[in-house]
Amino acid sequence: MVTLRRLPETVVNRIAAGEVVERPAAATKELVENAIDAQAGRIAVTIEDGGQTLIRVVDDGHGMSAEELSLAVERHATSKLPDDDLLHVQFLGFRGEALPSIGAVSRLTLTSRTRDASEAWSVRVEGGAVSEPEPAAHPAGTRVEVRDLFYATPARLKFMKSPRTEQNHVTETVKRLAMAHPGIGFTLSDGTRKTLDFAPENGELFDARLNRLGKIMGRSFADNAVPIYAEREGIVLTGFAGLPTLNRGNSQMQFLFVNGRPVNDRMLFGALRGAYRDVLAANRYPLVALFLEVPAEMVDVNVHPAKTEVRFRDAAVVRGLIVGAIRHALAEAGHRASTTVSESALGAFRPGSAIGGTNPLPYTQRPQMTHLPQGLAERAQDFHAPLPGLNAQPAAPMAATDPSVENMADDLPLGVARAQLHATYVVAQTADGIVIVDQHAAHERLVQERIKASLAERGVARQTLLIPEVVELDEAAAVRIAARADELADMGLSVEAFGPGAIMVRETPALLGETDVQGLIRDLADDLAELDEAMALRERIGDVCATMACHGSVRAGRRLNADEMNALLREMEATPLAGQCSHGRPTYVELKLADIEKLFGRR
Repeated sequence: MVTLRRLPETVVNRIAAGEVVERPAAATKELVENAIDAQAGRIAVTIEDGGQTLIRVVDDGHGMSAEELSLAVERHATSKLPDDDLLHVQFLGFRGEALPSIGAVSRLTLTSRTRDASEAWSVRVEGGAVSEPEPAAHPAGTRVEVRDLFYATPARLKFMKSPRTEQNHVTETVKRLAMAHPGIGFTLSDGTRKTLDFAPENGELFDARLNRLGKIMGRSFADNAVPIYAEREGIVLTGFAGLPTLNRGNSQMQFLFVNGRPVNDRMLFGALRGAYRDVLAANRYPLVALFLEVPAEMVDVNVHPAKTEVRFRDAAVVRGLIVGAIRHALAEAGHRASTTVSESALGAFRPGSAIGGTNPLPYTQRPQMTHLPQGLAERAQDFHAPLPGLNAQPAAPMAATDPSVENMADDLPLGVARAQLHATYVVAQTADGIVIVDQHAAHERLVQERIKASLAERGVARQTLLIPEVVELDEAAAVRIAARADELADMGLSVEAFGPGAIMVRETPALLGETDVQGLIRDLADDLAELDEAMALRERIGDVCATMACHGSVRAGRRLNADEMNALLREMEATPLAGQCSHGRPTYVELKLADIEKLFGRR
């Protein structure tokens, strides 16, 4: 018979350490966050063997006295909860677990001096055993040295990755913290050379943050990101969002911060997906760095031992703020496309070079509907009215440009049409270069924006089912669907509870035609459980709108006259998001005259 007993203190500390310090990057994160909380202006990090042999963090913060050093290595001793109120956490750290947890599984040396003290003090912790403070030599600030991490827990060492992999994780951790705090200087060394060196950024916050982001995420991001600023119910969202044509095949360049804390939150990433839904293919990811400032009482950061997850009191407000702010910023960018598009085009011209850049999804790989729902083709004609000056008559040969029009290019962002190549590409002359427009992709975006505007004005038309369909779900899923009935009704889907664990569907969006109601409702239930948003319905409606726009746009192979081409250019300049089609594919490429001259050796 096994009897209950208390675990020894050393075992308790090692179990706790395993929750907080899972790898060298986690230990580094805790130590750097302590330095940030100490109001450091510069933080230097040194690691050896990926952090397994040595992690050293030196800062110029306010430091600690001998008495505070002794307390700092005791469990749950902290200066960051003065009122013991977990609802108002104002610092990155607050549990008082980091230093004792690290000390329980390593050889830890902590040296510090306050700014008004004449000498420094040092304390050592080896496998949980704490020494008495001793006088030491050190400038104002704190130095933490962690040697032989996990020597006291050999089993953990078996699960460590290679030193290179662990170093990459440490690098990523320091980069994320450097993004959130541009006013602090950060350096990272592997013992032989500096791998990161970020000087403190001065000036206005937006400029300082963009400079820091440009050094970490690349100059292409800084050149092709739109600023984000929005506020709702005391929550402030700032940051930068990349243009849709600047995208990647994974989400590694998406960075989210809450009150200066890097987080990984499914709801926030779902909001990003929703914000870019109409301008990016499903398998492409935008580049973003967003910073949320949330009142402490509206967010719970005490959810995960590593503090990488948060919980919002009103997640719907946060999600709506992110989606609305990004969509507004992208719309304000108008027809702008990322400079990487033209860089890729120029690279393709150079001998021996391959096309780089955003690698957009080609037409042949796009999800296309085999046919429009019955009767939709007729109803869609309203959206496909020709642009002013654009008619269905056979295009006449393009006449020579009127000399009086020559100077118009100086005032028009997309210039004046000069020619059409291969009945597909419109070539326009701008004040300092040329623009090549894909006429089908460009008109596809224009038509889709018309459809969206019409849906917003008139709402989504519904079709009533001859026999209401009952969908059996588990009770929790049915409750989630019924609770969002009003929101779903706005998108043309009429649902109501039909006893426990069942939903009755009376009307569906007319755009969808004959649809799999059972599958749609189940997908919606999954979306609401994971993302708290009806993504499945929005995406299906969006796919139909994109298909309508594609079928109703000017096709490749159609010859256009001068008036038609210029009408297309002027409409693009006045239409939001005209720089890319619904799948993130650029609608035009701009080549500067200086770059063209370089291709021919004229510069």
